Amino acid sequence: MVIKRLFSALCVFAITTLWLSSALAHHSHGNYHMTQYLNLEGTVNELQWLNPHTWIYLDVVNDEGEVDIWALEGASPSQLMSDGWTADSIKAGDHIKVRCHQLRDGANGCLLGFVTPPGGEEKEWD
Repeated sequence: MVIKRLFSALCVFAITTLWLSSALAHHSHGNYHMTQYLNLEGTVNELQWLNPHTWIYLDVVNDEGEVDIWALEGASPSQLMSDGWTADSIKAGDHIKVRCHQLRDGANGCLLGFVTPPGGEEKEWD
């Protein structure tokens, strides 16, 4: 009986530890340059308003005049709604400006920090 209880307690401990470690790993931003911002401006190609993170796909014209698609990771919808954003605040076709933390490998991806919607003022998006 004691061995069964000990085994059960160890199983609960192991499952809880694994669950907590995966939750902490999920929120790591180690793949982004968190100490510097990149400024981008472009046209929203797509907005994904879903959990656990929103995504904006932004068409940005590069120095050669070609369009690069940037994947911009944002906060969860519930967090954004508490800051006054809605799923309709930004739509495909909108021209926006962003300040974001670029991926460390230099790829076209960022962690959003701030967004300036059309005709609006810059607001936090994280």
